[in-house]
Amino acid sequence: MTSLPLRHLVAAVALGVAAATAGAQTVKVGIAQDLTGPFAALGAEARDGFNLAIKQRNGMLGGVPTEFLMQDMAGNPDTARQLAERWVKRDKIDFFTGPIGSNVALAVGPLLFADKVFYLSNNAGPSQFAGKECNPYFFGTAWQNDAYHEAAGKFAASRDFKKVAIMAPNYPAGQDALNGFKRGFGKPVASETFTKLGQLDYAAELAQLRAQAPDALYIFLPGGMGINFIKQFVGAGLSKNIQLIGPGFSADQDVIRAVGDPMLGMFNTSHWNHDFDNAPSRAFVAAFRKEYGRTPSIYAAQAYDVIGMLDAAVREVKGKVSDKEAVRRALQKAGFESVRGPFKFGVNQFPVQDYYLRVVVRGEGGELNNKTLNRVFERHVDAYAAQCSMK
Repeated sequence: MTSLPLRHLVAAVALGVAAATAGAQTVKVGIAQDLTGPFAALGAEARDGFNLAIKQRNGMLGGVPTEFLMQDMAGNPDTARQLAERWVKRDKIDFFTGPIGSNVALAVGPLLFADKVFYLSNNAGPSQFAGKECNPYFFGTAWQNDAYHEAAGKFAASRDFKKVAIMAPNYPAGQDALNGFKRGFGKPVASETFTKLGQLDYAAELAQLRAQAPDALYIFLPGGMGINFIKQFVGAGLSKNIQLIGPGFSADQDVIRAVGDPMLGMFNTSHWNHDFDNAPSRAFVAAFRKEYGRTPSIYAAQAYDVIGMLDAAVREVKGKVSDKEAVRRALQKAGFESVRGPFKFGVNQFPVQDYYLRVVVRGEGGELNNKTLNRVFERHVDAYAAQCSMK
C-alpha cells in the first residue's frame, strides 16, 4: 500500500472532518460566571476548569466550531436571569452552565427549560430539580445538594459523636445541606443554625457554640464564608474540644490556601479528590498544575467535566444540536472520561456515584492538601430520585 504524502494526508483528514460535520451548526454555550459576589473564589476555580478544558479542545466541542459566551453575574439571581434571557433570546444558546449557587440555578432554570436550552449544572444540585420538578433539560452533572452532607452525617454517626451542632447559610443549598446531614446522621442534632448568605463575622455564633460545647460541629460555609469562619473558630480556641466536619466545599483547595494550618485535621466528604488514581484524573491534575501552578479544587474538576460531557454529546450528534431529543440521549449516555472514573446518570439526570471521606493533612513539600481515606457511599442514588417521573 502506497503512503500518501503528508500534505495529501492532512487534506484527506480535513475533508473527513468536514464530511463528518456536514450540516452541523456553530454550537453556542453560555457560561454565567461567579467572579464577584459571595461565591467569587469558587467561581474563579470553576472558570479555570472550564478554560483548561476549552483550551485542550482548541475552542471547539466535538470538533465543531463553538462560541463560548462568558460573563460575570456575581451570584445574583436577578442578574443571572437577565443574562440567561439575553443569551436565549438574542444569542440563541444551545447549552447553559456556570452558576455556583442553587438560588441562581432555581432562578434561571424555568426560563431555560421553556426555551428547550440544556442546563448542565457544574455545581448546584437543588433538591427541587432532583425530585418532582425534575426536567429533561436539566442535568445535575456534579452532585445533588444533599449527598455530600448525607455522607458527612453517616461519618459523624460512625464516630459516635454524642452532641453535634450543624450550621449553614440560609439559602436553598444551605437548607438542603442540613437536611442531608440530619438524614445521614440518623439521630437528633444538638443545635441547627442558619447564618446569612455571605456572612463573614461569626462572633455571635461562636459564643453560642462555646456555651453549647458540642463534641462536633458540621459546617456548610463555602468560599469566603468558610474561610472566615474557620479562622475565627480556631482563633477562639474552639477547635481544641470540638471536632470540625464539613463537606468538601468547606474544606477544598480554595479554603485550604486561604486558611492554612488551622485546616489540619478537618474531615470532609467529596465525590472527587486530586489524589484519585485513574488516568483522566491524573491527566487533569497534571495539566491544571502546569497551567495555573496550583492543585485544582472540586469546583475546577466539576467545570472540567462539564466541557468533557458537552464535547462527547456534540460529537455523538455530529454537531446537529438542533435535534433536542438526540442531544438529550447523548447527554444521558455520558460518553466522556470523567475525572471521577466511570460515570452514569440516574432517572432524574443526577449522578449515581461514590462519595468519600477526606482529611486535611500536610503532604510532601509541606503543602496542605486533602487525603482520601475511604469510601462512605457506593453508587449513591440521591434522596429525591424516586419522586422524579421522567423516563
